[in-house]
Amino acid sequence: MSRRGRSPLLHLRFRCAKARYMKNQELVKIFYEIADYLEMEEVAFKPYAYQKAAITLETLEEDVEKIYKKGGVKALEEIPGVGKSIAEKIEEYLKTGRIKYYEEFKKKLPLNLGEITSVEGMGPKKAMVLYQKLGIKNLKDLEKAARVHKIAFLFGFGEKTEKNILEGIAFLKKSKGRFLLGEILPRVKEILERLGKLKEIEQIDAAGSVRRMKETIGDVDILVAVKESKKPAFAKASADKIMDFFVQLSGIIKVWMNGPTKSSVRMEQGFDVDLRVVKKKSYGSALQYFTGSKEHNIVTRRIAIEKGLKLSEYGLFKGKKMIAGWSEAGIYKALGLPWIEPELRENQGEIEAALRQAQGKLNGLPKLVGYKDIKGDLHCHSDWDGGVNSIEELARAAKDFGYEYLGIADHTKFLRIEHGLDERKLELRNKEIDKLNQKYKNFKILKGAETNILNDGSIDIKNEALKKLDYAIAGIHSNFKMGKTEMTERIIRAMKNPNIDILSHPTGRILKRRDEYLCDFDKILRVAKEYNVVLEINAFPERLDLNDRHIRRAKESGVKMVINTDAHYKDQLRFIELGIAQARRGWATAEDIINTQSLEKLLKFLDKICQ
Repeated sequence: MSRRGRSPLLHLRFRCAKARYMKNQELVKIFYEIADYLEMEEVAFKPYAYQKAAITLETLEEDVEKIYKKGGVKALEEIPGVGKSIAEKIEEYLKTGRIKYYEEFKKKLPLNLGEITSVEGMGPKKAMVLYQKLGIKNLKDLEKAARVHKIAFLFGFGEKTEKNILEGIAFLKKSKGRFLLGEILPRVKEILERLGKLKEIEQIDAAGSVRRMKETIGDVDILVAVKESKKPAFAKASADKIMDFFVQLSGIIKVWMNGPTKSSVRMEQGFDVDLRVVKKKSYGSALQYFTGSKEHNIVTRRIAIEKGLKLSEYGLFKGKKMIAGWSEAGIYKALGLPWIEPELRENQGEIEAALRQAQGKLNGLPKLVGYKDIKGDLHCHSDWDGGVNSIEELARAAKDFGYEYLGIADHTKFLRIEHGLDERKLELRNKEIDKLNQKYKNFKILKGAETNILNDGSIDIKNEALKKLDYAIAGIHSNFKMGKTEMTERIIRAMKNPNIDILSHPTGRILKRRDEYLCDFDKILRVAKEYNVVLEINAFPERLDLNDRHIRRAKESGVKMVINTDAHYKDQLRFIELGIAQARRGWATAEDIINTQSLEKLLKFLDKICQ
């Protein structure tokens, strides 16, 4: 099982959404490594059990330690994917800080598996071979061996694999110091929530790249305004209390600075958070300034200068008089601009569009798709193909989200590693969906499938089976290293299949791990437009594929898109926020996204595509 086909449950391991609580995080790491050790020893079924438990703990909204304190081992066994044996190991860890079963593996195979298998294409079995043959224990050893060409001559590797290893290591180095939005955002929200409860705080916001919802983040900026007081000493005391509270938050491993207006800390996940206290009268200008981007701010300051004004984090001034800065919208208004959404502030034409809008011209700023506009998710995996939850459990979670529909898009047969369904199993699953749909009013489960695009562009399941579905997705899940022309033709042949409605994760990238595969995206857009194929914006945090540039090009080409989570566990439905943010960064409106439509309109749209 290669790391890119990471788990029977998940086509990639969701390391990015580290569990919210420290003990959960530690257990996730341990269980994944146990699964890897078991895989290296070719133990049947057991790796799957530990992977399943790890995935559940990654997205668990509760602290596993609190669950144990409330109900002991029995309560742990009620966590999805956690059986008696794994519950006992969780108990052992909570009591002793270690798991003997795991320690025995580490003594027997002293490898830094997390490092080695972070390289694209390097799975546990390959790591085992390299350890046995070359004594490779970590990433440094791996790079050194590849550079002196010791790996190419090993059976099962070769020059191409050695080259891919070096490329994978270079890609990891390039991504070093950046954190995925999906990894950081839950922690930032928790910090905002805790700080926001302080009575001394009037306003609070995350700024910087988090507010712009960039797919990767360097560090986090948070701004607060203290409640006003006529007594300077009172305001200072309030600011001091806020700062003292901040630097004592759980999960902080280092306090870099604790000052009256700025404090900076390092979180246990490895990223830094800066907290700034600003005056209420300057809060809007400070929020605009610290939100950025730098390139956006350079242009806004230039506009200010052209108007004889001075713009800074303290306000917008005419001479010594402050004319705006209390609110962020006021800054833009004083510059002669309409409000510009934070996700657009990258100096990618948003200011020019704002100027056109201010002048009453066409092609102004788009009305971006909203965070509450999505009416259903069309790419979810059930326990039919190795997901954690049953179709009914997923449907209930979707209803709780307020969705009108949920599409179950289990993998088809090529992905045996993911328990892909053949024609017979797909038919049985469809019958289960039909039965479940009889239970619901004002909600519908749609029958879909995520099929596999084979090397020649054909689909891995018969067209007769696809015709019985409400829709079909096609995606690349293997052989990512094809040449540009070959890969483009492979994708296009699949898109021309009249039964394929959606192209999933269209460029194949995995953030901080694997770059896009080579393809002619413009040609793919032309074919998508001609054959009415919808391109997916995959909201899974390690993918966020399409990226913002591709989304904008699709929009400009008149190609429809869909925002899906690719969830393999019901709690992963919440990833939809990340996909919506990505769509917004790509200037997409609700009209560009098919799952902003009601069920009735969506079914008509899909029927039109099928015709």
